[in-house]
Amino acid sequence: MKFTLASPSTLALLMLVISHGTESASMVKRDVPAEIEKITKYLQDLSSMLTTNTAELVEKIKAADLTSQAEAYLQEVKAQVQPLLEKVQAQLKPLTANIDEKLKPLSGPILSQIQPLAASVEAQVEDLLRKVMDHTKALLPPQ
Repeated sequence: MKFTLASPSTLALLMLVISHGTESASMVKRDVPAEIEKITKYLQDLSSMLTTNTAELVEKIKAADLTSQAEAYLQEVKAQVQPLLEKVQAQLKPLTANIDEKLKPLSGPILSQIQPLAASVEAQVEDLLRKVMDHTKALLPPQ
């Protein structure tokens, strides 16, 4: 008897050929319509996913377009309103100056009446705080 030793690469190639032949035989035994059905379902799922993502993308683009339109509109309105605001502010300056001039003479006597009252309240608050501090010191234990 004669034995021949084969190289590892030759053995690997032989195993690959045997396994491929076994796999092909099992492929033939499988139910082909079921495989086609699986592929069809996969393609339908992929198609519906792409359709959904496309619809979301379209909505995002529309929203971005609406945002840019709103910003443009706001800029236009601001350009129109700004001169009006400046006019109103210019007209109100003399009015506020007039009110200040009329209130200054009235504020003098009011302040002169309030100052003694404020001084009295301040003195009473200081006395109250002094009493609270004295009572607190009396409650503390001697050191």
